[in-house]
Parts: sequence; C-alpha cells; structure tokens
Amino acid sequence: MNTELHFRPANMNDADCLLLWRNDRVTREASLYTGRVEVADHLKWLRSALNSDQKRLYIAEVNHRPVGTIRTDNEEDGLILSWTVAPKSRGKGIAQKMLKRFVEECDETLFAQIKVANIASQKVAERAGFTLQDVKEGVLFYQRSAD
Repeated sequence: MNTELHFRPANMNDADCLLLWRNDRVTREASLYTGRVEVADHLKWLRSALNSDQKRLYIAEVNHRPVGTIRTDNEEDGLILSWTVAPKSRGKGIAQKMLKRFVEECDETLFAQIKVANIASQKVAERAGFTLQDVKEGVLFYQRSAD
C-alpha cells in the first residue's frame, strides 16, 4: 500500500472538502481571518483562486485520500505559503510531511505568516527551514530562502 504523500492541483470538485476544513473551529482559530466562510463566498473565492496567475492551490493526499492543502500567493520576492491539515488527519505529522515535501520541490523564496498562538505551525515552519523575520500585531513573519 502506498502511504507516500503527494500533491495534486485543487479543482472545483474539492470545494465541499475545502470549505469544511476552512470552517473547522481549530482551523479558524489558527487563521489570520477567523470568521466562518459562507458557501457562496467560498465558491467565488475558489473559482477566482483556481483561475488566478497569482495563486496556486494544492491538495495533499495519502492513499488517494485528501489530508490537507497548501496554497501559495505570489509576492514580489517569492511565495507566501499557507497550509491546512484536514481535521481527521491532525496529530499524525501531516503538516510536517506536507511542508517538507513542498519545500523540497520548490526553488523560490517562501514566506509564512503564523499567529503567535499557533505553536504547532511555528514548529512545522521552523523544522522546514523557515526563520523568524518579524513580529507584528500577533503575527510571526517567517522566511525560507531558495536553496
């Protein structure tokens, strides 16, 4: 049985799953925007993201089962990275595996913005080679330079 994590581009068929993950209480608490997202707003955002030259959205899978997502947003100096682990996949090291795999395959400077209270994501980022650059208004700004 193949238990290797792999990424595939997200598509509109992922809408329900992504919205469920996004509106999960733990996910919202860790997000910069903590409000619930309504279905219509989510579908509008997802269509826009999937058609954008400035964003990329990937679904991480293990055994063809979605376990998380990684999104990149283009910045002038690199990519802002954000990630979410599916609620049923938490506590299994998925975030660490996702970030490790992603940075191994990426040759651009990466940035991450993580809330001060989100210790788990801070540890994941630091283990993946991100270093703390700044702190502003309760948000830690991390960077990982291209190899």
